[in-house]
Parts: sequence; structure tokens; C-alpha cells
Amino acid sequence: MKSFKQFQQFKIEQIETALDRLLPKNTIEPTKLHQAMRYSTLNGGKRIRAMLVYACGQLLDLPQKTLDSIACSIELIHAYSLIHDDLPAMDDDDLRRGQASCHKAYDEATAILAGDALLTLAFQVLAEADCTAEQRINWIQLISHASGSRGMVGGQAIDLANEGKAVSIADIENMHLHKTGALICSCITLVASLKHQRQDKPYQQLKHYAECIGLAFQVQDDILDETSSTEVLGKTQGKDKHAEKSTYPALLGLKNSKQFAQDLYEDAIDSLSSFDQQADYLREIALFTVSRNS
Repeated sequence: MKSFKQFQQFKIEQIETALDRLLPKNTIEPTKLHQAMRYSTLNGGKRIRAMLVYACGQLLDLPQKTLDSIACSIELIHAYSLIHDDLPAMDDDDLRRGQASCHKAYDEATAILAGDALLTLAFQVLAEADCTAEQRINWIQLISHASGSRGMVGGQAIDLANEGKAVSIADIENMHLHKTGALICSCITLVASLKHQRQDKPYQQLKHYAECIGLAFQVQDDILDETSSTEVLGKTQGKDKHAEKSTYPALLGLKNSKQFAQDLYEDAIDSLSSFDQQADYLREIALFTVSRNS
């Protein structure tokens, strides 16, 4: 097996190439819309969601072409969500991945349309994937649940409704399990569904791993919003505090938040105990999630 660093670099290149191939070229009309779509999708990023897809696929020995379809679909949905999150009516941030947010680089109307188009393209990718009709239907069911009102979009709605309010740890966890965790979890469940039924023990173990990683990712985000800088984060540091959003450090303090992230990491690793070294990339991604600095 390649080292994790080699795997990470190779898979980032793989997903970037696949996304570049899928997205309409800048010269195709309507050019401004297509430019905004490409600008917001091909602007770097950690590609943790794609890496989760590929790492789970390696564990289950699945074909790369199939994994590309899942990874691209999820990355397109993630890109759409970031465009809309940055809008003035949402989180109102002018920076994303160290560059001007889509609505600042273009305009608000174009940003909204670019997000809409990316979400639509994500479902087109799944609908045209090289797999059985039954598998495609299952994927669409899983991803629509993860990204809709009972998943990511619902989590954003909860987040906005909670601004300036006193909330509990349980409230924050519920919000993040939806806003961030649901889409991250789908990276694993879409792949695992190709080999296992939802009630199977391996499927449940992998799903639990993903749930832990999804929540740990957000806890680490909250920690970095307190401790890192705008330059390192690539987005405005301290934005959550300024918007009076409830975060883990605000409720637990930094020390306890870091311990909570560590506990989630250990729980995720325990979920993989029955898998051999083919799950090592998943283990490395779990470590990366809680040790990253941006």
C-alpha cells in the first residue's frame, strides 16, 4: 500500500481530474454560470469526502470508475453547499479556501444559480453511473436524505435558527450531525451499500465510523475557528463567535472540546477493529480529521 500522504495526493489528483471532466467548460454558454461552477468546485480543498469514498472503496475492493461517480457527486453537493453557506443571507462570508467567495467573485444571483446547477449535476452523475438501476436508485435515496431537509440543509436551517440563542450540547450535536455529518456519512454508506445490506454488521460498523468522523470534523472546525487564523483557514476566522453561534468551545471550553474530538476519533477507530490493514487509509483519515490545522 502507498503511504497515506501518497494516497492523499493521488486521490486529490484523481478527483480533480474527474470533476474537471464533468463540469461544463468556461466557453460553453451560459459562460458566466459555468465559470462560477468551475471556480467554486475546482478551487482546492482537502477533499476529505472524496478520500473517504476512495478509502472505503479500497477496503471493499470496488472499481475506481464506480467510486469516481460517488466521489464526484458528493464533492459537487459539497461545493454547492459552500456557495450557498457563504451568501449574505446565510453565513455571510467573503472568503472561501483563501479566495473570494463565489458571490464576491461574481454576484449573488450567479452564485445561487451556480449552487443550484452543481446540485442538479450531482444527481445527473449518479443517474448516469455505470452500475445497476437498483444501485443508482439506492444511491439517490441515500444522498437525497443526507443532503436535504432531514440532513445537510436541515442542519443549516437549525444553525440559522439557533443564532444568538442559548442551546445545549445535545442541540449542537444534533445540528452538526445534520449540517456536516450527514453528507460525510454518505461518503461511506453509498460505497458500503455496494457490498452490504444496511442491516449487515460491516455496514453498521462503517456507518458508525463515518458518524464519528463527521462529528469530529465539526468539533475540530469549531476549535480552529477559535485558535487558527484567517490566512491558515482560508475563511474568516472567528466568524461563528461574531455571529453569536453556539460552538463546542463556547459551551465546553477548548480543553474539553479537544478531548471530545479525541474521544470521537478513538470511537471511530474502534469501529474498524474487525477490518484488516485494508482499512488503514480510513484510520489515517480519522487521524487527519482531528489533527488538521485548516
